[in-house]
Amino acid sequence: MFSPSQLEIIKQADLDQYLADQELFEKAIQNKNCDLLSDHSLLGFLQIANALYRAGEPVISDDLYDHVFLAELKKRHPEHPYLQTVEPEPAFTGKTVKLPVQMLSTEKAYNLESIEKWVEKIEKAASEIELNPEKLVYRITPKLDGYAAYDDGEHLYTRGDGRKGTDITRVFERGLTVAGNGKRGQGAGEIVVSKTYFKKNLAQYFDNARNFQASIIKEKDLNEHALAAIKTKAAVFYPFSQLPAWEGSAKQMLAEFDDLVKKVSTMVDYDVDGVVIEVTDESLKQHLGATRHHHRWQIAFKSNLESAEVKVLKVIPQTSRSGRVNPVAELEPTRLSGALISRATAHHYGMVKELGIGPGTIIELTRSGMVIPKIERVIIPSEPQIPDVCPSCGHELIWEGDYLYCPNSAYCPAQIEHIMEHFFKTLGNVDGFGRKTIEKLHAAGVSSVYEIYQLTQERLEDMGFGEKTSRNLMNQLIRSRTEPIEDWRFLGAFGIYRMGLGNCERLLQHHHLLDIFSLTVDEIIEIEGFAEKTAVVIVESFRNIKEDFFKIYNLGFNLIATPLLSEQAENQAGPVWGKVIVFTGTMKHGTREKMKKQAKKMGAKVASSVTGKTDYLVAGEKVGEAKIRAAKEKGVTVLTEDQYIEMIAD
Repeated sequence: MFSPSQLEIIKQADLDQYLADQELFEKAIQNKNCDLLSDHSLLGFLQIANALYRAGEPVISDDLYDHVFLAELKKRHPEHPYLQTVEPEPAFTGKTVKLPVQMLSTEKAYNLESIEKWVEKIEKAASEIELNPEKLVYRITPKLDGYAAYDDGEHLYTRGDGRKGTDITRVFERGLTVAGNGKRGQGAGEIVVSKTYFKKNLAQYFDNARNFQASIIKEKDLNEHALAAIKTKAAVFYPFSQLPAWEGSAKQMLAEFDDLVKKVSTMVDYDVDGVVIEVTDESLKQHLGATRHHHRWQIAFKSNLESAEVKVLKVIPQTSRSGRVNPVAELEPTRLSGALISRATAHHYGMVKELGIGPGTIIELTRSGMVIPKIERVIIPSEPQIPDVCPSCGHELIWEGDYLYCPNSAYCPAQIEHIMEHFFKTLGNVDGFGRKTIEKLHAAGVSSVYEIYQLTQERLEDMGFGEKTSRNLMNQLIRSRTEPIEDWRFLGAFGIYRMGLGNCERLLQHHHLLDIFSLTVDEIIEIEGFAEKTAVVIVESFRNIKEDFFKIYNLGFNLIATPLLSEQAENQAGPVWGKVIVFTGTMKHGTREKMKKQAKKMGAKVASSVTGKTDYLVAGEKVGEAKIRAAKEKGVTVLTEDQYIEMIAD
C-alpha cells in the first residue's frame, strides 16, 4: 500500500517494524474502522501516517487521521502518552539540535460549548491574579496548515518533537522570505504557499501543498518551479506574530462566534485548518502556563459536529489497568463525521443500568471532531447488559459506586498486561514492548516489569522470538535504563491512581523521589492541587507499589532529578536567576552538561544558541572569535568560564 518513496520515509523514521501489518492498515483505511488493529498496530499506523503527512506524502487525509485513527486511540486509552505529546515532524538532512523554546501543539475544540468552557477557565485564572475578566482581550488568527518551524534570527528549525528539531536554515539561503514585516527572528511560524499560486502554477508538479513545502526543505537542488515560487514570494515563512487577526472581548467573540470563524479563516490566501484563539495578557499567559502538550492560554477551533440515531447490538465489557471494567456499546455501523462508527463508550455500568443500555437500545450518538463518539441520550431503552464476571480472568466483579471492578489484580491477564505495557509507553525511551510483545511475554509466564528486566536473549528466543528481535529487545531494555529520563516520568510509569505525569512532576517539585513513600496525607494536602481524598488514595497506592518500585529502581535508571521549588526559591536572588545562558566551547571545570544542570538548578534558563534574548554567553576554550563578536553585536554579555564561576560564587 506504500509507494517506494513512502517506504523510504518510514524507514528513515525507524518505523519499518510496523510494516508487517500493512494489510490490516489497508482494511482499516478502506472501512474507516480500526477494530482489526491491535493497540500496537494502531499506534504504529498513527506514527507512520504522521511521518508521511509531515514529509509531504500522506497516506490518509488529515480528517481520517484525526477522526478515525487518533480518535480510536483516545477511545481505547484516553491518557495514552501519544495523545499528550507533540506529534513529531520527520528529521531532514541537517543538524538536530535542542529548540530555543519548546514548540507545543494546540488544544483543539470542535463546538462553541468547548470554547465557552475554555473562556470560563481563562476568566477564573484572571481573577486569581486580580485581573478584571471583562477587560481581557482575545485574539483570533487563521490556523495555518503549513510546515511548522522556528526562526531564532540565526537559524531556522523544524518543530521536530517539540523539544529537538532539524536545522533547515538553508531554506532562507535559497531565498525564502519572511511574511509580514520581513524580519528574521520572530519565533514560531509555518512555511506556506499561496493557494492561488499553487493551483495555477504547482498543482501539476506536486500532489499537494504540503508535498511542495516538504520539497523546499529536503531537496538538495530545488526544481525550477519551487525556485520560482520562492522568488515570487508565493512561498514564505509566516511568523504567527504577523498573522492578521481579530481582537475583542469574550462577550463579543462568543456572541459573533460563527461569523468570526468564517471571517478570520479567509483572511489569508493559504491553506488553513480552523482558527486559533488566545488571550493576549502576558501576565495571565505566564500564570496559566502549559501542559506538556499545549499552552493553556490558547485553543484551536475546528467545526465538526454530527448526530444520529443508532441501534445498540450489545455491550462489551473491557478490563482496564486499574481493574475497572468499562462498558463499550457495539453499534450498527453508522457513518458520522466522515467515519464509520461501530462502537461508543457508555462511561460506566451505572449509566448502563440506569438508562437501560443493552441489545436493541436506540440511542442518539454525537461525534465532534476527533472526540470519541458520545451517547447523548437513550431514545428507546432495553434490558441493560451487565456482566457478572471479569471478561479477562472470570473473577466475580464488585460494585464501587457506579463502577464495576475486578478485584483479582494479581492474576487478571488484562490488568497485568496493561500495567506492563503502560510502564514502557510512559517511559517513552524504549521501543518494541507494545501489546503483542507484552501478550507473548505474559503467555510465557512473565507477569511483571521487573521480570521483563531479568530476561536474557536466550530465554526470549526460547519463548519464540527470533534471534534479531530478541537481541533488539535486550538492547531496548538497556537503552531504557541508560538514556536520561525525568524522575517524574519514571514515577508516572508505575500507573499510580490519580498520579498522572502532571501530578508526578508537581509532587517531585516538593519532595525527592525516594522520600515520597514516607509522606503523610497532610504533607500531600499542603501541595497545591492535591485534595484530601486524592491524598489518601495516593498514600495507600505508594504503600502498595513500594516493593515493586524499589526492585525496578535498583536496576539503575539514569534519572534526571526534578529541582525542588524550595531550592529554586533560595536562588531567586542569585546572579543567574531568570537569566538566559548559553554555554559554548570546552570547559575545564567540568562538562558543559554539568554546568547546564547547575545553572538550571540556580534558576537560569539554558539555551542552545545565542539570540537577542540571551543574557550571558559563557565561553570555554576553542571558541571562534566570530561567534563571540556576533554575540556582542546582539548585546549579549560574554563571560569566560572563570568569570562565570566567580560570578555564581559571590
